Amino acid sequence: MSGTEKTMIRIANAGGYWGDDPFALRRQVCGPLKLDYVSIDFLAEITMSILQKQKQKDPKMGYAGDFISQLAPLLKTCKERGIKIITNAGGVNPQACAEALFELARKVGVDLRVALVEGDDIAARLPEIVKQPGCAMKNMETGEKFDDVVSKVLSANVYFGAMPVVEALKNNPDIIICGRVTDTGITLAAMIHEFGWQQSDYEKLSHGIVAGHIIECGAQATGGNFTDWKKVKNFVDVGFPILECEADGSFVVTKHPGSGGLVSVQTVREQLLYEMGHPQSYITPDVIADFTSIQLNQEGEDRVRISGVTGRLPTDLLKVSVAYSDGFKASGTLIVSGPDARAKAEVFAEIMWQKLSAELSRAGLPQCRKTMTEFIGDDSTHRGLSPHSSAKEVLVRFGALADEKATLQVFRKILPSLILSGPSGVAVTGGAPIISDVVSYWPALIPQDVALGRVWVGEVTQTKKDVAVLAQSKELNWPQTGGTADISIAPQDGHSCKRIDLSKTKRLPLWSIAHARSGDKGDTANIGLIARSPECYAWLRENVSAELVKGWFATICQGQVTRYNVPNLWSLNFLLEESLDGGGTMSLCIDAQGKTLSQALLRCEMEIPLDLISTIDALHAAPDCEIYSHANHLKAQ
Repeated sequence: MSGTEKTMIRIANAGGYWGDDPFALRRQVCGPLKLDYVSIDFLAEITMSILQKQKQKDPKMGYAGDFISQLAPLLKTCKERGIKIITNAGGVNPQACAEALFELARKVGVDLRVALVEGDDIAARLPEIVKQPGCAMKNMETGEKFDDVVSKVLSANVYFGAMPVVEALKNNPDIIICGRVTDTGITLAAMIHEFGWQQSDYEKLSHGIVAGHIIECGAQATGGNFTDWKKVKNFVDVGFPILECEADGSFVVTKHPGSGGLVSVQTVREQLLYEMGHPQSYITPDVIADFTSIQLNQEGEDRVRISGVTGRLPTDLLKVSVAYSDGFKASGTLIVSGPDARAKAEVFAEIMWQKLSAELSRAGLPQCRKTMTEFIGDDSTHRGLSPHSSAKEVLVRFGALADEKATLQVFRKILPSLILSGPSGVAVTGGAPIISDVVSYWPALIPQDVALGRVWVGEVTQTKKDVAVLAQSKELNWPQTGGTADISIAPQDGHSCKRIDLSKTKRLPLWSIAHARSGDKGDTANIGLIARSPECYAWLRENVSAELVKGWFATICQGQVTRYNVPNLWSLNFLLEESLDGGGTMSLCIDAQGKTLSQALLRCEMEIPLDLISTIDALHAAPDCEIYSHANHLKAQ
C-alpha cells in the first residue's frame, strides 16, 4: 500500500488503442481535475505481431513509439503534478521503451524512475512449453490443434493480470511500462496498490475490473460511438474518461469539466456491453467479475456511480495470444456512377473475378483462398438489410486472400485494367492495390505458473545521467488457489414494471425503444441491446430472441447465436458466431470488427406496443425519433 492512506484516487485514461487521439494525454494531464494515475492502452492482438516484425528489423524497436512523442512535452508536468502513468506501450520490447524514456528524461532534465513488467513474451519458449502438462495450446475457440500453426508463429504473449503491476508500484515509479497485461489490469493495479486490497477481496477486485473495462477504450465511455450521438454536444474536444475510485471499490465515471463528450448511464451501459461474452463470467487472471450485479446511478451531470459488483475466485490459467502468418491479402476500389450504378458495379465484379480466375489458371498459379465484393454506399456493412434503392454512385471494393503472394500480384494488375475496359462512368480511386501479410489470431490457455512475470526498476537523475538499476526481481509467482469459470449461474431477471397495454402497436425500429453497442472477439461478434426503460427491457426479453437475431442477420451470421440476459443493465447480450469472415486481418469485410452490427440490429422493425413509449424518460429517449413525438402527445393528454 502507498505511504499515505487515501480515501479516493483519480485514474484517467488517455488512449484505447495504438492510433487513438494523440492529444488525449495532454488534455488529461493538463485538465482541471487533479489526477493520480493515467492509464494508456496501446495493444491489440494484431499490434503484437506488427511490433514483433519491427523488432526483428531493428532491435531498438518493438514498442509504441507514439507514447514517447505524446509524453515528450508533458513529462515535466506529470512529474510536477505527481501523476503516475501505467501503460502497455512496451509491446514486445519494454526495455527499448524504457531506454527511450530515459533518453527523453535526459533531454528535458527530469529525474525519472521507470518500472518494467516483463515475462509475457513466450514465443521463443513455445517448443519447450508445448511439451509441458496442460500446455497443448489448442485453440480455445475452435478446439483446433496447435501442430499446424507452431511453425508459423510470429508472436506469443500471455495476458498478465494486475499483480505484476502492483509489484512494480511498490518501487514508487513515475512510469510503469508493460508488455501484454490485460486491459483491465493496468487500471485495477493502481486501486490494489493504493487501497491495500488483498487477492481474496473478490468484490473489490471486481469493481476494479469493471472500472478498467469502462475506460479501456477511451472515449467510447464518454460519448464516442454512442447510439444517441445527437445528445453529445461536442465531439471536437471529447473528454476522455476519469475514474474517481474509493476504497470500498465503488467509483464514479466522469471527465474533465468543460470538455466535450457525455457521461451518462446510457454511454456507460453501452461500454459495459462492449465485447462482452457471458455477463456473469468476465474472466481475468485477477478475478471473475459478474456484470449482472453492476448498479449504475446518474449522480450528476457527467457523473455516473458504479457499485454493487460481485465476483469470485479466478481460474489457475492464463490466456495466450498467438499471432501467426496465414497468407496474403489485398483490396482495391473503383467508383461507379449512375445511371444504373449498382447494375454496372455488379458487372465490374463479374468481369474482375472471371478475368482473375482465367489468368491464374493460364499462369499455373493457385486460385485465391477467398474473395469478396462489397458495394459501399449501397449496403456493404449491413449486407442485405437495406431496402432496395437506386444508388447514384457505388464504391466497389474488391478483396482477395491467397496462400501465395504471386496470386495477388495478378489480382493487383487486373483491377486497374478494368477502368478502360468495362461499363461507363468509372472514376479512378488509385493505382494497383497493396499486398499485405495476413496475421491470424490463435487464443489458447496455459497454467499460470508456466509464464511468470518479472519486474525491473531503473532511474536517471540530473546528477547521474546513466541508468541506475534500483531493483530487479526474478520470476514472480502470485499464489492463486485456482478456481473454475462457472458460467451456469441463472440470471436474476426480476423487474418491477408498470403494466403495459399490449393491444395497440405500431411497426417501429428497435432504435425507438433501445440503443446498442457491438464489438468483436475473433470471428464472433457481440451485440449488446440496451432498453430505454425497464418496461422496454421486459418486452425485449420476451420478443427479441436468439432465433430472431439469427434470422435478421441471415446474410451475415453463419454460426449460432447465443443470448444472455443482463437485467441490471436493461440489456440483452447476443453472441453471433462466424459473423466476421474469420475476424482480424483474415477478414476481407470492410467492417471486420462488427462495429456497425449494433446499428443493423436497431434497424429491425417490429410491432411495438405504443404504451411502452410513456415509460421512457427524457434521459433515455432517442433524439429526433417519431415515437417520441407520440410520447410527448400522450403525456400532454
